[in-house]
Amino acid sequence: MTQTIERTDAARTSNGLLWRVIPPGLYAGRASKLVERAALVNRRAWFVLFSGAVEPVLFLFSLGLGFGQMVPNVIGPGGHPITYAAFVAPALLAASAMNGAVYDATFNVFFKFKYAKLYDAMLATPLGPLDIAIGEIAWALLRGGLYSAGFLAVMLGMGLITSPWALLALPVALLVAFAFAAVGMAATTFMRSWQDFDLVQLAIMPLFLFSTTFYPLSVYPSVVGTVVSWTPLYHAIELMRGLTTGVVGWSMLGHVAYFAIMAAVGVVVAARRLGKLLLD
Repeated sequence: MTQTIERTDAARTSNGLLWRVIPPGLYAGRASKLVERAALVNRRAWFVLFSGAVEPVLFLFSLGLGFGQMVPNVIGPGGHPITYAAFVAPALLAASAMNGAVYDATFNVFFKFKYAKLYDAMLATPLGPLDIAIGEIAWALLRGGLYSAGFLAVMLGMGLITSPWALLALPVALLVAFAFAAVGMAATTFMRSWQDFDLVQLAIMPLFLFSTTFYPLSVYPSVVGTVVSWTPLYHAIELMRGLTTGVVGWSMLGHVAYFAIMAAVGVVVAARRLGKLLLD
């Protein structure tokens, strides 16, 4: 009985320390309410979600299978030759996680923030800016994960997965989506008008085209290849290709750490910016 009381007191003390670290009014622990709201709002907009999942599949059929018939085997992870479809598919999986998360965390969040004034109404409740940031990022994460799960099922049906390590591809896709959603929402807090979203396209399109999505890093000049190797989508693609082909090594932990840091920075910046814009 005494031990139980001591554990309870320790838990209360740790919770008290947590609430001292987070300033009052910033976090109420109710971020899940935003996810529930987003699910209710989007239950009739299933076509929008479905269309986003179809796009990478069309790329796979047109480039991976169509154009891929004219391309010989390419060098995949570990220096092993693989078919062009098996080379492109994991990259499209990573890109689908990125696109699903970024577009939800930018365009939708900006509309709610600037025009619908939804977050002002939320702050009239016990919700705080950190609840809003975590809730919106979590929904974008779920959307990116939905795209990835659908595309992963297509890859499995087409026989483009050759290793049981591919079971980890979905959790990795969720991590990638989380990181891109966090950074996307942080960037959205700096947007002033819809014209600023041209910058989002300016960032996403080169990432999609040049992060070794359609051809290996070896085709680039050394300087350009170095720049490409620093980009986030490149790290996501390396993770996906390694898992789906079974070429797994300790270097993958570096890719995971990249996205963990990216997600942490995005959440912190988004929460602070929302607090400044909505509470000041």
